[in-house]
Amino acid sequence: MKLRSVICLLMGHVDHGKTKILENIAKVKIIEKEAGGITQVIRAINVNVERIKNLCGNLLPPEKIMLPGILLIDTPGHAAFTNLRKRGGNLADIAILVIDINEGLMPQTIECFEILKQYRTPFVIALNKIDLISGYVSNPKLKLLENLDKQPKRVKEFIDKKLYELVGKLYELGFNSERFDRVMDYTKQVAIIPCSAKTSEGIAELVAVIIGLAQKFLEESLTIDIEGPGKGTILEVVEEKGLGITLDVVLYEGKICEGDTIVIGALEKPIVAKIRALFVAEDGKLKRKKEIRASSSLKISAIGIENAIAGMPIVVVRDERKIEDAKRKILEEVGEVIIETEKEGIIVKADSLGSLEALIKLLKEKEIPIKRATIGNVTKKDLVDAGSESDPLKRVILGFNVKCEEGVENVKVILSDVIYKIIEEYEKWYNAEKRKIEEEELKKVVRPFEIKILRGCVFRQSNPAIVGIEVIAGKVKTDSQLMKLDGKIVGRIKSMQLEGENIQEAEKGKQVAIAIPEVTVGRQIKEDEILLSDIKEFRVMKKLKKYLTEDEKRVLKKIVEIKRREKPTWGL
Repeated sequence: MKLRSVICLLMGHVDHGKTKILENIAKVKIIEKEAGGITQVIRAINVNVERIKNLCGNLLPPEKIMLPGILLIDTPGHAAFTNLRKRGGNLADIAILVIDINEGLMPQTIECFEILKQYRTPFVIALNKIDLISGYVSNPKLKLLENLDKQPKRVKEFIDKKLYELVGKLYELGFNSERFDRVMDYTKQVAIIPCSAKTSEGIAELVAVIIGLAQKFLEESLTIDIEGPGKGTILEVVEEKGLGITLDVVLYEGKICEGDTIVIGALEKPIVAKIRALFVAEDGKLKRKKEIRASSSLKISAIGIENAIAGMPIVVVRDERKIEDAKRKILEEVGEVIIETEKEGIIVKADSLGSLEALIKLLKEKEIPIKRATIGNVTKKDLVDAGSESDPLKRVILGFNVKCEEGVENVKVILSDVIYKIIEEYEKWYNAEKRKIEEEELKKVVRPFEIKILRGCVFRQSNPAIVGIEVIAGKVKTDSQLMKLDGKIVGRIKSMQLEGENIQEAEKGKQVAIAIPEVTVGRQIKEDEILLSDIKEFRVMKKLKKYLTEDEKRVLKKIVEIKRREKPTWGL
């Protein structure tokens, strides 16, 4: 039984500096490799004890550091990645919640608090970006507290103001907190460490607090049988050049070796595979290892793992007689993964279960129906299925971090490795397409209009009646049915002329001649009379009301009032 590395999760709102803090602690470069400079997936990085000793210096005497290292897990900060963070939260011994001192609590920060509460994960707060405070004087050579004490008075006052605003808000959320050097009881107060991931100020203090807390309060949970069968969680399923499909895994218990049999959770039934090779990342390169002990971030190359999914558990089975037992336990842990879909809707694809859940969460929040949601690249079957939708607005495939080898003319395919770009592009396309469809639909129906029969402009009394009219509101079209103010139907406009030329429509303010069959002037209609369009497709008109002018809306209201005198439920 030995101490393993403490598993530390970095959480927080997008762009508050989680990845930059990880880079600072682990001395690695990540941000420049990310799409859009924003973390899209979970990753884990091993930080060995020598790096910790060098970083902490005399803040934490080397002989007092008993842990073999820290395994840092960096998570996306988007609201959409709740499920990914929950997987991380499930793995973590302790968490660092990163908050931008200038922005304070954001919606995703509050969400992080809820996740930490749910898993009862102890945490500290990294109050990041102190270097961006106006007037702040950076000096990475000094210890954090020394440099804070040397700041101009207004800078110190600003930092204290922001810090105690945060303390107040945390209290409202059910947490007692204090600046790390003023904490009286770490079991009752959350430590807040001001820092700058950019200048590295406060990073050593942050790591020292994490190590101190882990060694004092988590020793029992960090003591494991490092020779026992390994247990872990898949963070990513990645295709590596020369290796094929590989699994990026966090090993949180026991040992894993080349040649071991592993059982992996899956959507349908557990996968059983044999490990070909194990790798760890060192100095930016993959290095092969014969065996690896917890806690570690590693890569597994094995046969038969093509259907493995990120977020699933993985266990080592050294006795083949225990494989079925391991499969049963995996099934109990995973439970039945159900992604609720509808009979009609769009198709969603993603590279992992976590990413798929994230995309689905965003779409459901926007009440976008999903016909099918699966993991993997866009296939020909996906394209055919999407193209078979009767509603053109549902002939869509959205894909996160996947490929599509061929396209189909009547199917809109939107792919990106930044999840929010997918949603933005989809909404932009959807709104433009919907407007185009609705405008075409509006052209086919009679719109609200109001006309007045002009005095002295009766050109023929009947067969058909031809009269001069002025368009008071809306747009008059031929073949439109006319209605009197008492609700009686007059007839239909057979034709329309302007200055002797046949026209199909006339706008507000125009004076034109119209022909109305089966009507006699002086009987059914008369000079100076107001006539309205007879709306039959009211439900269509109601749906397309946003495209009507204010005049048309006024006339529509008048038509509804007239119709409901005779039938109170008309149009409902």
